[in-house]
Amino acid sequence: MKIDIITVVPDLLSGPFSHSIMKRAQDKGLLEVNIINLREYTTYARAQVDDYPFGGGAGMVMMIEPLVNAVELLKNKCDYDEVIFLTPDGETFNQKIANSLSLKNNLLLICGHYKGVDQRFRDHFITKEISIGDYVLSGGELAAAVLTDSIGRLIPGVLNDESSALSDSFQDNLLAPPVFTRPEIFRGWKVPDVLMSGNHKLIENWRYEQSVQRTEERRPDLLD
Repeated sequence: MKIDIITVVPDLLSGPFSHSIMKRAQDKGLLEVNIINLREYTTYARAQVDDYPFGGGAGMVMMIEPLVNAVELLKNKCDYDEVIFLTPDGETFNQKIANSLSLKNNLLLICGHYKGVDQRFRDHFITKEISIGDYVLSGGELAAAVLTDSIGRLIPGVLNDESSALSDSFQDNLLAPPVFTRPEIFRGWKVPDVLMSGNHKLIENWRYEQSVQRTEERRPDLLD
């Protein structure tokens, strides 16, 4: 899978993909992440990519021309399955969307900044708009990192044990059950006996029951 990310602040994305699972995915050749500096695609002086909004008001707006220049040049080299704009008013990101996007080959992510982007760019070039939650960040870079990590770990071969992703929270509209590891007893707190039984069927049933119980208590909306 290839994920290209257009940003005004590329340095914000220098860390998330250089460590841990995302780094291993790239080292294995399963994931390619390219950070693209929008300022390299502007024709304005001092690498300007934003301007005051028509009609007045606070804040600055990302200009349409640099964005279009970047997207059109990139699309000449790659056939993107989705061009995604990270924005607070987009569709709320969830595991179902992550699963769907992980099946794509090429994604282009656009990081919003300032007060937003010229609406004409959204109308004519964006195929999907995504929000990672009901709050506002300084830019879309952190959201792009969240999407890339969430999608990338689902690519076959990225995780050492692919079944691990299938048991994550939200995969089946349930939260994950509690987990335990050594030592078996710590300060008198004991691991549930069923997990030490060696009976895989009983363990599977216990984990399912715990998932349902935890979901009912913490996220009953997932069961509706």
